[in-house]
Amino acid sequence: MAELLNHSFTHFSLDSVKPKCRRGVGTRKLSSRTFHCVLTGDEKRVVVKNGKDSLEICRVVNGMWQTSGGWGKIDRENAVDAMLGYADAGFATFDMADIYGPAEDLYGIFINRVRRERPPELLENVKGLTKWVPPPVKMTSSYVQKNIDISRKRMDVAALDMLQFHWWDYANPGYLDALKHLTDLKEEGKIKTIALTNFDTERLQIILENGIPIVSNQVQHSIVDMRPQQRMAELCQLTGVKLITYGTVMGGLLSEKFLDTNLSIPFAGPPLNTPSLQKYKRMVDAWGGWGLFQGLLKTLNQVASKHGVSIPTVAVRYILDQPSVAGSMVGVRLGLSEHIKDSAAVFSLTLDEEDVSSIQQATSKGKDLLRIIGDCGDEYRRA
Repeated sequence: MAELLNHSFTHFSLDSVKPKCRRGVGTRKLSSRTFHCVLTGDEKRVVVKNGKDSLEICRVVNGMWQTSGGWGKIDRENAVDAMLGYADAGFATFDMADIYGPAEDLYGIFINRVRRERPPELLENVKGLTKWVPPPVKMTSSYVQKNIDISRKRMDVAALDMLQFHWWDYANPGYLDALKHLTDLKEEGKIKTIALTNFDTERLQIILENGIPIVSNQVQHSIVDMRPQQRMAELCQLTGVKLITYGTVMGGLLSEKFLDTNLSIPFAGPPLNTPSLQKYKRMVDAWGGWGLFQGLLKTLNQVASKHGVSIPTVAVRYILDQPSVAGSMVGVRLGLSEHIKDSAAVFSLTLDEEDVSSIQQATSKGKDLLRIIGDCGDEYRRA
């Protein structure tokens, strides 16, 4: 872990993986000249780009996994009102998926209210990033189009701003068929940009070598989970593909709420009563355990107090400062709570060398999750 935090990466080159490309799909050499990601004049926003495909998004992305159940009952009207509040505050990029309960439907209601109730310039800034998470069945053109049309209808848009594709089983090469059909739909104007979610470095390289115009890969990335800064970030820097990160505040574990708590004693600490808290507690256990995590929280609290911000703000800023990261997800419990103030503070926060050094010292005590879990997304494919 210490080697990772000092950016001493294991050597990786585009020749280090020799993929078996699907028959019938041509290959091409990767060229960094066709990939770009640039900060706009507003540091809150960034453009992810691959050739002629580009999309401007907010660097703090509103994650809508929390609408799928398990975080509290979501009232539809209150949820849409909350989405408008985030957009009005400048946080107008929303991330969802076909499997996130009513998320795409909520976005459809929201975008129609923006069209009716807000000026055109806000509508231009609103972006809806969705995911398609199909079963690993045969990926025909009609099957892919049918599913993309469902998302377009639910979100009430002519073209999806970004379609992030997930695949469960790498032994099934159908992901290349699906991505080829998605590229065709992009050329037809039904999708603006194609991206991935939870793909590992090897498969990302195979996909790029097969000519699929990927602009980003959404991966789990936090101060605890620094796996993307090992193999993945190096490939991204070589090709220009960017990272959109989730789990950046670990479902709320990286916050003052869990500072100075002992979860080994029943009812002694805050309950782990959401799917995200339970998920990221398992990551803490794999990384080194609750005692070590408390040491990290104390360090983050010192940095946060120094700058007059919260621990989640420090956590997000630290990841946004990592190589190849375009944006970081922060989950929104629409109508139940909001974090606009903390998100806004991210863009006024600059972590100095002392801050970074102290955080690296705290995290270096943990285990290397790449060795324990595997590369980005491998946790979804373990037997």
